[in-house]
Amino acid sequence: MSQFNDRERAFESKYARDEEMQFRILARRNRLLGEWAARQMNLSEAETASYAKDVVRADFEEAGDEDVIRKVLGDLTAAGVECSDAAIREALGHKEVEARRQIIEATNL
Repeated sequence: MSQFNDRERAFESKYARDEEMQFRILARRNRLLGEWAARQMNLSEAETASYAKDVVRADFEEAGDEDVIRKVLGDLTAAGVECSDAAIREALGHKEVEARRQIIEATNL
């Protein structure tokens, strides 16, 4: 019975690590997307840092990516930057790959 309990604890531990890793990747991805959008809007360095944090916070509004996409698209449009929903989704995909790479490299040090 103890082997079963050990395996169960190991599985739960792995699940928790995987969920934490996914959370960190998505938060990093959103920060990178915020920095990308800030460059499109020609924001200063301080404004870029603040805006990136706002994009990360926007992801807590609802499940999925729609809240982040809606925020970035609305902000880019308000700033007079021509950008489509598809372009933001493409950037989001690229930033997720970059975020995953950064997180994995940081954990393998």
